[in-house]
Amino acid sequence: MNVSVRSLTDPLGILRIVALVLTCMSFGLVASVGVTASPESSYWAWCMFTWSFCCFFTLAILILEFTTLSDKVPVSWEDFTTAFAMLAALMCLAASAIYPAFFTCSTCPRQIGATVTSWFCFLTYGAEVVLTRLRPRGQISGFLSTVSGLLKILETFVACIIFTSLDPAKFSGSPGLQWCVAVYCMCFIWSLLIILLTIGRLLPYFPVSFEMVVTVSNVLAAMMYMTAMVIWPLYGFQGNLNDSALWNKVLVVTFMSIFNFIVYTVDSVFSIRMVFWPQASS
Repeated sequence: MNVSVRSLTDPLGILRIVALVLTCMSFGLVASVGVTASPESSYWAWCMFTWSFCCFFTLAILILEFTTLSDKVPVSWEDFTTAFAMLAALMCLAASAIYPAFFTCSTCPRQIGATVTSWFCFLTYGAEVVLTRLRPRGQISGFLSTVSGLLKILETFVACIIFTSLDPAKFSGSPGLQWCVAVYCMCFIWSLLIILLTIGRLLPYFPVSFEMVVTVSNVLAAMMYMTAMVIWPLYGFQGNLNDSALWNKVLVVTFMSIFNFIVYTVDSVFSIRMVFWPQASS
């Protein structure tokens, strides 16, 4: 079996090794403290999942590249690693903000240590994304390495945050809120489908122009999110919101809806430039 020592010693390899160590440290520190059953325990589970998920896939990428098995994987490896780095950076950013907000105090050294290492995880994965984007022109071959591709990953991640904050008891009896949930689901599924088609190298089999389909879907998604960011706070803050946890969830969905509307709008602009002015967007 051929091995590639360079995959561990080049800048990307070093960043991945550092990220592997940091995610293990964050996971171990938080696991050693544990958590008591509370309404916030789901946030603890999210943070633990984030660090374990990032640690596992970082280790898998290192092993596959070291053993050169990555060349035999039937996916677009560049798109896969770029998508993972972007997703890991976003997940670690969220965990770095959520964990100290609910579980850290001034006299909690292990919780503080986990927070610090988690922030360094975010910076490490962010540096990997930046290195990918700083490659010389012509060496960025994967769609997910472009601005539009990175925005697709951001859109799906924000949708995941929205899903974790949805309360079925809140929207089950409201047609307006149900429309908002439908918007979140449809846009998420389509963005995820684009990512999977790209990683799976299935774009050449697309029956129509991929760039045009992405452009139209981005414009439609931006328009749909525009309705959701108006309707959700209009109906979401009605009724009994004495429960602070429920109020916080409605607030999170509101802000994330506005944020994703902005992301889809920016993505639409880049997509339109890519279709009608390809030289300007290159």
